[in-house]
Amino acid sequence: MKTYIALCRFTEQGIRSVKETTKRADAVKEAARKFGATMQIYWTAGHYDLVTIIEAADDESANAFALSIGAAGNIRTEMLRAFSKDEMDGILGKMA
Repeated sequence: MKTYIALCRFTEQGIRSVKETTKRADAVKEAARKFGATMQIYWTAGHYDLVTIIEAADDESANAFALSIGAAGNIRTEMLRAFSKDEMDGILGKMA
C-alpha cells in the first residue's frame, strides 16, 4: 500500500454545512473502501481544515478516490505522496 497525505479546506458549500462534517467523514471512509483504500481523518485549526492519511494500492486508485470526494463539492484537497523510511532508503539507494 502507498501512503498519501491530503491537506483539505472546506469550500463555501462545505463550511455552510459544517455541522455535518463528522457524518460526511464516515461516508467518505466508506467510499474509500470502494477504491481499495483506507483513511484516517483529523480536523485541524489553521490554514487547513482537515488532514487525512490515505493508504491505497496505487496512484490511480488514490487519485480516483480524491477526485470523487472533490466532486461532492465540500472540500478542496491537496494530496501529497508520502514515503516510509524503507521507501525513502530505496529512493536514496538509486541515487548516483
